[in-house]
Amino acid sequence: MTDASKTNESSNTNNKYEEIISNLPQDNGWKPFGKLYNYQGFWYAPSLLQNVISAQQSFTPQPKDFILCSSPKSGTAWLKALTFSIVSRNQVDDSTNPLLKKLPHEIVPFMEIELAQNSSNRNLDIPFVATHIPYTSMPKSIIDSDCKIIYISRDPKDVLISHWIFDIKVSGIGLESFPLEEALEQYCKGVYPFGPYWDHVLGFWKASLEFPEKVLFVKYEDLKTDGPFHVTRMAKFMGHPFSVEEKQQGVPEKIVNMCSFENLSSLEVNKNGKYNLPDLPTVENKSFFRKGKAGDWKNHLTNEKAEKLDQIMKEKFSGSGLV
Repeated sequence: MTDASKTNESSNTNNKYEEIISNLPQDNGWKPFGKLYNYQGFWYAPSLLQNVISAQQSFTPQPKDFILCSSPKSGTAWLKALTFSIVSRNQVDDSTNPLLKKLPHEIVPFMEIELAQNSSNRNLDIPFVATHIPYTSMPKSIIDSDCKIIYISRDPKDVLISHWIFDIKVSGIGLESFPLEEALEQYCKGVYPFGPYWDHVLGFWKASLEFPEKVLFVKYEDLKTDGPFHVTRMAKFMGHPFSVEEKQQGVPEKIVNMCSFENLSSLEVNKNGKYNLPDLPTVENKSFFRKGKAGDWKNHLTNEKAEKLDQIMKEKFSGSGLV
């Protein structure tokens, strides 16, 4: 194909996406990202939405891939680090682990960012792909494959605070331009990138109940409370169970410690490195390591506002069995 043909093909593809996006419902209430578009029940910034549609149409997973899923700011980097360490534990040691030199996001690519336009553009030695795409919008190639899916959820109040602070930092608009009260209002309406939160979580929760051999649902707070137990659970699910000897040697505990917030955030790469994304702003690695705590929302939300959000989630999750 000539350069001119490639240019024309790219132009036609962009026009196709623009036509689809231009007819979608819009909202500009989540100010750090400007205008958002509602596609298949979820909200996206236009550049990412084009990539989501592209991934739906063309992404092809490898047969042995693990798909790491989350709503943004729910523990994505932590999930990447833990699962990568589980699977690679016999190939790397404490001195050669790539996590010592690279941000977890650099090791495990996002389907709708790095791989959206070319799914072959990846290191096939690393059988992981991450995504924030909701389960109901996941590429059919993944749903129909034998790939296993791991989803991490988090207290929606902590997700709100982390999302709000991260988006303001990345966009550079300043707290005064998007106060927490506005963010809370949008969040409660479900109008923010990859929202509504409740629908995102419920999609994977229901899939984990229907297809437990294919979808594993993990809670951020459970990992904080008993990391070794849930790391062992993930290892078994992925087909990389710990042997009796490994358990006796404390391997699950070593993985938890290696991937802990305290350890990863102290590494030079995560203190001073930068994460460069296609068509997105460059982000300082330390932005992904703010506090790593459960319950930090208490430092930002009043009890009244927290109760308002809790009540919405209680209503949305009613009857699902998810607390």
